[in-house]
Amino acid sequence: MSAASKPISFDATLGKLSDDFGWHYLPVSREVNDAFGFKGNSRRVVGTLNGRVSYQCALMPKDGGYFIIVNKKVRDQLGLRLGDTVHVELARDESKYGMPMPEELREVLDQDPEGDRLFHALTAGKQRSILYYVGKDNDVDKRIQTSLIFIEHLKNNGGKIIPDRLTRELKRPLL
Repeated sequence: MSAASKPISFDATLGKLSDDFGWHYLPVSREVNDAFGFKGNSRRVVGTLNGRVSYQCALMPKDGGYFIIVNKKVRDQLGLRLGDTVHVELARDESKYGMPMPEELREVLDQDPEGDRLFHALTAGKQRSILYYVGKDNDVDKRIQTSLIFIEHLKNNGGKIIPDRLTRELKRPLL
């Protein structure tokens, strides 16, 4: 089967993985996943829910099928509750990173070739984690500082992320 180039639409019921885990999700059939023709483990898609809210996400494996996570922000925007039926449209995510690159981080990487090299040597998942963390703040100065901290951390630790150390560095007050 050739990879789907057009979005695939279906209806799904909003579920919750477990009370302990807390993630809300929408199930996606194996047939929908297979229609995209993904190679390897990366299954990045852009989901549009009820024709109103679009976001980048991944098809995650579960019980022989797949699912996409629906975070609280999206649920609140659409007024979704557990058990609601949702119209889902999925399209293959053709973006470079699978989520938006904050312009502050892009600027730091453009000005720091070694930082850029180390960032791009990380796994795609670690890159997305950094993009998410930098981009989640609404304050431009905080996004700049967070970008600088991440890149300096990579440079000071041989291109590796040391979680406890990074957490301490990110808690530093704004300069």
